Amino acid sequence: MNKFWVIALDVYKKNIKSISFLIMILVPFIAVGIFYVIGLFADGMNSADTIAVYANDSAIAETFKAQSTDDYVFEIVESQSDGEKKLADEEVDGLLVIDASGDQLSGELLSESSLGQTAELTIQQLLSGIQSSLRADTFGLTSEEVGQLAEPATFSKQKVSFDEDGTMSFGEDHSDMQYIVSYVATIILFFFILTYAQIIAQEIASEKGTRIMEVILSSTRAQTHYYAKLAGVIMVAATQLLAYAAIFGGSYFWIKDIPMISGFIANFSLDGIFGSFLVFSLIFVFLGILIYAVLSALCGSLVNKAEDTAKAIIPVTYLSLAGYMLGLVLGAADPNNIIMRVTSYIPFLSSFIMPVRLANDTVGVGGALISSGILLISTIALMLVSAKMYKSNVLIYNDNGLIASLKQSFVLMKNEK
Repeated sequence: MNKFWVIALDVYKKNIKSISFLIMILVPFIAVGIFYVIGLFADGMNSADTIAVYANDSAIAETFKAQSTDDYVFEIVESQSDGEKKLADEEVDGLLVIDASGDQLSGELLSESSLGQTAELTIQQLLSGIQSSLRADTFGLTSEEVGQLAEPATFSKQKVSFDEDGTMSFGEDHSDMQYIVSYVATIILFFFILTYAQIIAQEIASEKGTRIMEVILSSTRAQTHYYAKLAGVIMVAATQLLAYAAIFGGSYFWIKDIPMISGFIANFSLDGIFGSFLVFSLIFVFLGILIYAVLSALCGSLVNKAEDTAKAIIPVTYLSLAGYMLGLVLGAADPNNIIMRVTSYIPFLSSFIMPVRLANDTVGVGGALISSGILLISTIALMLVSAKMYKSNVLIYNDNGLIASLKQSFVLMKNEK
């Protein structure tokens, strides 16, 4: 056990003292800071787009001019040719030509470069609003009647549950907040897997590449060395997570008054994320990091030198990418899809899928327990098999690829029995 902790702490100290670990801690906050500064700079430097408007009905042009905002200024021109001249001289950013025929409007926006989808959507909405007003006059409707026609229907959703007698009861719906948490957990899990898969594979492959493994294994058991390396990297990942939690927790009192943050807090209740949902989300994130770390260690033990680790962890990358895309894309579009239901019980994928299903209430606590149990058993089984193969793997120097190394490892394991 003493040798175990010597190796584990050596891996841990070496990684947390490295510049790359400090960069991993700071990168998310630096990125957020950069985007925040860019946003402030863009807001300060942003100027309104000037759009010349020509319409064969002057009243329509006047209506557009009255709709000018801080983002878009509509300027009336006497003719289309005048507007084209201003556009050519770069006095305006675009020219809107409106043709009114009875109660039918058609508009064409001319510009040398795109004004963006927001500008196009704004103009489309203004044209539709004016056209609706013209048709209301044709039908003899008052402004109040037009407002009633345009009034959207009321829609709401309510979470319900049923007891054994089939009696329905209403409950609080926290699915929006839970989905945000599951979304963040999926992203964190994916980036942690990509980062630490490389680290743990590098840890094992570097010693194998220097041909020092024979010396190490003469003084300690292969399984002890394997588990110690694994534990050291997991401790580094846990330290990074704790550092994020401490930084976010400590900065809460400074960022809570930022308009975007305060608006988010006001709209969502934190009550919905606590309880079984948060517990299972943490369990799946932890087990997800662990099972991918085990797979990465196995892949890293099959290569001859540290330079080959990028190729060795390709299976890890593809598996995690599949789970990530299923969780974020399909989970948002259709969380009750048959693919989501099946993959939420498959190891390597369930860590991404099950938190999303829990957030959308498409699975209960029983399903989450079964999935986490399958994932835990699979992780332990893979860990035991990997540890058993480790002694053979680290002593194999095969240049024919991972598959050939894996086959040779199985042969050695059989001969040892």
